[in-house]
Amino acid sequence: MIDVLVVGGGPAGLATAIRCAQVGLSVTVAEPRTGPIDKACGEGLMPAAVTRLAAIGVRPAGYPVRGIRYLDPSHRADALFRHGHGLGVRRTTLHAALAARAAQLAIPVLPVRVTEFTQQSGGVTAAGIEARYLVAADGLHSVIRRACALDPPPARHPRFGLRRHYHMAPWSDLVEVYWAAGSEAYVTPVTDDLVGVAVLGGARGDFESRLAAFPALREQLARAAPASDVRGAGPLRQDVRCRASGSVLFVGDASGYLDALTGEGIGVALAQAAVLADCVAAGRADDYERSWRRVSRKAWMLTSGLLWSRHQALLAPRIVPAAQRLPYFFTSIVNHVAQA
Repeated sequence: MIDVLVVGGGPAGLATAIRCAQVGLSVTVAEPRTGPIDKACGEGLMPAAVTRLAAIGVRPAGYPVRGIRYLDPSHRADALFRHGHGLGVRRTTLHAALAARAAQLAIPVLPVRVTEFTQQSGGVTAAGIEARYLVAADGLHSVIRRACALDPPPARHPRFGLRRHYHMAPWSDLVEVYWAAGSEAYVTPVTDDLVGVAVLGGARGDFESRLAAFPALREQLARAAPASDVRGAGPLRQDVRCRASGSVLFVGDASGYLDALTGEGIGVALAQAAVLADCVAAGRADDYERSWRRVSRKAWMLTSGLLWSRHQALLAPRIVPAAQRLPYFFTSIVNHVAQA
């Protein structure tokens, strides 16, 4: 019997497996897909996420970013990171770096899809593997979470994300967030000649029609050729009520998700992976729920506050003007989350 079977070999799953191996646990990953797995995401890492990756021996190639910029048609607000830099990094590059580190640690990655499991006294059996714990890292619409009857009800205001890359040199070393009525666009430099653009909002419209809500950005991109297909994700919000079901623990998007609005998905997942491994290694898996809430709290509070503001007719158009008028406050909030 091994200590941990991780279901899902994306960034959250691999980070969990690496951290488990670092603290002396025997761990195996179950992932049926081969090669780096792409996914619709903003691809910007906050300074804390860069630090957490380094702590598990992962240093992906990317484009250093100095902070966050908010823009609407009439206002602009910059918030620079006070401690360290962030990183714009292609999702596939990040995944490949994590996979290489897992291979370096001789962590088995089995090409199997886990959809069923059984729990018994002292452990879990899945795909013929016996483990003390099964860690579900199988994404936003987790099959394991559904099997545990933990799937949340539909979100009241469902939001979706679409992402595409463009061949062009970055025009800024900040992650830019463009605001429009009911939607946002993220621009992240990921290499010297590639930028990623992610558009968040409701369910209606393809990538080009959503991009039309941001005339200045669309004009900036008009001279560039698309460098990738459009990828989508959603609905984003997953209000999962708990992070454990017997010997099954949840991490990353499978453990619950609010929105991509603050760009902290990977950073929070890395923090969750660390505390999960530490709790299991210390023989106190029951403490994982409390630890999960502790490391996720700051990002969730900011994201929930911004989402609430987005749905208030009087507040939504004032977000960027307020950030411009109160630069110290805006910078403090960004850095509060950046170091979470």
